[in-house]
Amino acid sequence: MSLLRVENLSISFVTRNGTTQAVDQVSFAVDNNSITAIIGESGSGKSVSCYALLGLIPQPPGRIDGGTALFEGDDLLAMSESELRGIRGSDIAMIFQDPMTCLNPYMRIGEQLIEPLLVHGAADRSDAEARAMALLDEVGIQDPTAAMRAFPFEFSGGMRQRVMIAMALITEPKLLIADEPTTALDVTIQAQILKLIKELQEKRDIGVLFISHDLAVVSDIADHIVVMEKGQVVEQGSPTAIFDNAQHEYTQKLLSAIPTGQAAANDDAADTLIEVNNLKTYFYSESSPEPIKAVDDVSLTINRGEVLGLVGESGSGKSTFGRSLLRLTPITDGAISFDGVDMRGLEKNNLKNMRRRMQMIFQDPYASLNPRMTVYDTLAEPLLLHKVVSKADLDAAIRALMDDVGLARAFAKKYPHEFSGGQRQRIAIGRALATKPEFIVADEPVSALDVTIQAQILDLLKALKDEYGLTMLFVSHDLAVIQQIADRVAVLYRGELEEVGPTAQVFDTPTRDYTKRLLAAIPGTIRLAS
Repeated sequence: MSLLRVENLSISFVTRNGTTQAVDQVSFAVDNNSITAIIGESGSGKSVSCYALLGLIPQPPGRIDGGTALFEGDDLLAMSESELRGIRGSDIAMIFQDPMTCLNPYMRIGEQLIEPLLVHGAADRSDAEARAMALLDEVGIQDPTAAMRAFPFEFSGGMRQRVMIAMALITEPKLLIADEPTTALDVTIQAQILKLIKELQEKRDIGVLFISHDLAVVSDIADHIVVMEKGQVVEQGSPTAIFDNAQHEYTQKLLSAIPTGQAAANDDAADTLIEVNNLKTYFYSESSPEPIKAVDDVSLTINRGEVLGLVGESGSGKSTFGRSLLRLTPITDGAISFDGVDMRGLEKNNLKNMRRRMQMIFQDPYASLNPRMTVYDTLAEPLLLHKVVSKADLDAAIRALMDDVGLARAFAKKYPHEFSGGQRQRIAIGRALATKPEFIVADEPVSALDVTIQAQILDLLKALKDEYGLTMLFVSHDLAVIQQIADRVAVLYRGELEEVGPTAQVFDTPTRDYTKRLLAAIPGTIRLAS
């Protein structure tokens, strides 16, 4: 008998504008000691389906219209709130997507870990603390004693995710629900978390329901895959069946959107646009006399018309390097030459003029776009600031920009919160292109996007690169994306340049051990094409 069997689950949301069917007749199962993965784009209903099992969708506006969810024979959907409270965090536990927002910033890690045991009366404080220490060690936290006293902000993203896993497992649940547990993590940290979940699932003999938009990730760990589109299950089966013989066109579309590394070498990129020599960007704090060497003695060139991919783990200095090139971050030492101009020697007014020629696409468009400015105002600002067009020609210029990045002209008066993540990224790209720059720093522009939206944005960037003749520094921790878009690849590790070379050369014959570890950590049974 299945540990969890969901049959014909239907969920809708009722608002003043009408009723939206979020989940429609969905059925799936999770067996003991196995992993079932639910795959789909944002809005497909995968998270809503799982949250409904534990009564975690707000009612109203949420409404369960029908179906059953039998957990060890008992229907979760028919339980009262008090009955569900006895199951949540004990028999069924959840790993949420963003540990930084789910962990209480005011509570030490130890207090948050033992809270489920104390709430469910599963242990007294001394036993709970001992169990928490043991579990922190089990999930790979090197110093459990120090970790118990630490606050969430003192941990990296990977360590916070390990804490979330420990918190979910501390009551020894029978079913673990993992909601996008590796989204936006570095490829090596992602590989560690996936391996950890798989090992703990086998060791503890539990069932896992794994939610993700990344097919490559689930192919490594899933025993059964459920594909959802627009609230419905369109296909399900074993990883072999899904990857080797997908039947539904939506599944085939998801598979075709996985980056396959088809970037072509740029034979025309012989003219150097940017030359960086011995760049150092250090950060200082009052708590330590030793600086944090974010970028440490890096030298490289970026040729006109090429895409240079910059890869490395969190903390390797990728984003700081990109910001340093644009002088958005103060430089400690070294030289940066842009088309023969010394960037360090520019005064404020000259720097403003230079920034018309170099722009940045930030990682999170929701954070970098002004929530009080419409699309029209967002695109108009750089055009007017740099006097690219006159006020008389402004409307036409904005319409042209929106056409270039694939945004309907009717969206011009809308605000950022009214758009999806992919649409917001298109707005950010349009803003960066407004001044017709020669050089763009794209800082993780597709991280955390669904694989199909990611593919659209990458195709858009490649098309715009050709149309505008752009030179680009493309910063990413996703090596599959880098292999698809970059002409050359530079690898950073702890602020230092490990190696740089043509994309095919770095991926096929890496010379440094660190690069080899990054490549070995790429998820998926479908490996990237050469």
